[in-house]
Amino acid sequence: MGEKIFLLLLLSVLGPVAGVPLPPSSQLSISGSSEYENKLNEIKNIEKSDPDNTRAVQQDDMLISPGRSAMKCTQCLWPKSANGMVVVPYSFSSNYSDWQLNLFKTSMEEYETLTCVRFVPQTTEKDFLNIMSSQGCVAYVGRIGGGQMVGIGGGCMYRGIIQHEINHALGFYHEHMRSDRDDYVTIMYQYISPGDVPNFNKANTNNLGLEYDYGSVMHYNNDAFSNTSGQLTIVPKPNPNVPIGQRNGISPLDMSKINKLYQCDVCANLLNNNSGSLTSANYPSAYPNNANCVWLIRTPSQQVTLNFVAFDVQSSPNCMSDYIRIYNGPTKNYPLLLDRTCGTGLIPPIIGSTNQLLVEFSSDSSVTGVGFNAVYSTVQCGGTFYMPQGSFTSPGYPNNYRPNLNCVYTFTAPAGKTISLSFSDFNLEDSPFCIYDNIRWLDGTASRGPFCGDRNPFVIKTKSNTMKLTFRSDGFNQKTGFTASYTFGESYSLIFI
Repeated sequence: MGEKIFLLLLLSVLGPVAGVPLPPSSQLSISGSSEYENKLNEIKNIEKSDPDNTRAVQQDDMLISPGRSAMKCTQCLWPKSANGMVVVPYSFSSNYSDWQLNLFKTSMEEYETLTCVRFVPQTTEKDFLNIMSSQGCVAYVGRIGGGQMVGIGGGCMYRGIIQHEINHALGFYHEHMRSDRDDYVTIMYQYISPGDVPNFNKANTNNLGLEYDYGSVMHYNNDAFSNTSGQLTIVPKPNPNVPIGQRNGISPLDMSKINKLYQCDVCANLLNNNSGSLTSANYPSAYPNNANCVWLIRTPSQQVTLNFVAFDVQSSPNCMSDYIRIYNGPTKNYPLLLDRTCGTGLIPPIIGSTNQLLVEFSSDSSVTGVGFNAVYSTVQCGGTFYMPQGSFTSPGYPNNYRPNLNCVYTFTAPAGKTISLSFSDFNLEDSPFCIYDNIRWLDGTASRGPFCGDRNPFVIKTKSNTMKLTFRSDGFNQKTGFTASYTFGESYSLIFI
């Protein structure tokens, strides 16, 4: 039995993560590797400290305490506070880098926006997630008490994998373990080695009355543990071409399952495709009173752009009654791209700086409007600026920008104010009449530019309260680009270059 446990734990450290092989750069070399020897010693130490097999590994990354199943075990859930929040304390091992800690932060922030789960640094709490960098990619299913290990090593540093292990800790099994999985997928056992068959066992799960989720962050990929190149081990029904096994992040159904399991009272929506739409409740009829909802847009890549097709929200002084806000990230802690906005008329296009954008809508107890209808998609680059001051750079700065870019930066100051744009560094490919790489801008409706070359610092000042700056590059001779800052001013003046 001890030898079996050893092999299972070895797989959890060296093998694929939940059926998704690690990138070649993050896989360990078995022979002649000191890192491998360290992992081997760690596993042996786990065995010595765990002779009763309370850390048995199942399905490659789940540490299971015997008799525990959080989906059917109320005491295995994290407790709910009086304010309706589910507080999950955590601590990190000391050897995570700054960028890894930031990745944890952004991965956890999505739960704060979409669910009632709140991850907080552990202080005096007895039960907490002890997130360790030396244990591969493993987690217990549900709350087991004490400082329970969540192993997230260097090869696990992807948002979807971090959230996968966090979901285990919240009480979720792999999606393909569901008791009703045979209605939705076929397991191709002929391409699975006997030793890997337990990775495809079903469990007596509580499915929460929600449908099977092919797009769950908890689903294996379709060739997980295949022993034959090119042959699949999980085939969806009835359409075998349905994609499964993504690790971009939790899915809309993952979010719904967390909210149902923990009885969260939240109005939240996750939009995780390359493009889509969002509307206020009841649109095109009037939206309800006392609404407070968010839409988190998280595209697989590039930057989010949001365009309002229709907008009719009750007007009030300073938009204190009904309003929308748009944040440049996954939570309300991120900078505002658009502060309280109400009334009628279209809002200029919004471009986020990353692949995540948060839309908040709130209404009070009286007077409503039709609401809004918006569509989103992605762009390579660009930005939207409504705040009084800020800064931005060309993509990749201070390294060379990419070829074939078409970046749009829009600035909207309050009525009566102007915009001052200061370039502290500017180096674009030079050419006659700037026909290759260049910037152009619209001052209100007046067109300026093109502009290129290697320039000393300069300032653009508008004669209106709006500016649209376009940066384009062709397929050859890229340079370092530019860095710039802007402020909203009061008076009109000429353009200085």
